[in-house]
Amino acid sequence: MSPTSAREATGPSPVDRGKTGSKHHLICDGNGTLFTVITTAANVNDVTQTMAFVDGIPPVAGKLGRPPSRSEVVLGDKGYDSKTNRRELRRRRILPVISREGAPSIQGLGKLRCVVEQTFSLLHHFKRLPVRWERRLNLHDAFVALACGLICCRRLKNR
Repeated sequence: MSPTSAREATGPSPVDRGKTGSKHHLICDGNGTLFTVITTAANVNDVTQTMAFVDGIPPVAGKLGRPPSRSEVVLGDKGYDSKTNRRELRRRRILPVISREGAPSIQGLGKLRCVVEQTFSLLHHFKRLPVRWERRLNLHDAFVALACGLICCRRLKNR
């Protein structure tokens, strides 16, 4: 193992400056079904990951004909607000519903944001994920993918 491979997707923690860390970014639908989870360094801005999320959404299956390949609307908090992201989402024919920096929050966005926080909570119930113990990012991502599969399986089982 090379010395740099242990430092993949780690950066200074915004909470404890003496330690490095990583964090998860995720995108889900209105029911909390996970589409994409990305692990980045702890000091990476949320706004830089927006297009990686949108590109990671798989095509929607189960409908007759050609399945839609993109979501129609993307909801986000103020951390994802930027003119570049809005322009890029509109270019892809996706309506961005993102609170603007310095403006009051969008009414009702808190209810939808609660779904994302609940999904984060479900993901971090797997004790190995909130604190990254694996040195290699590919091992950590494998555990994240396994947790996502279990969450989706449990949601399908309950319906």
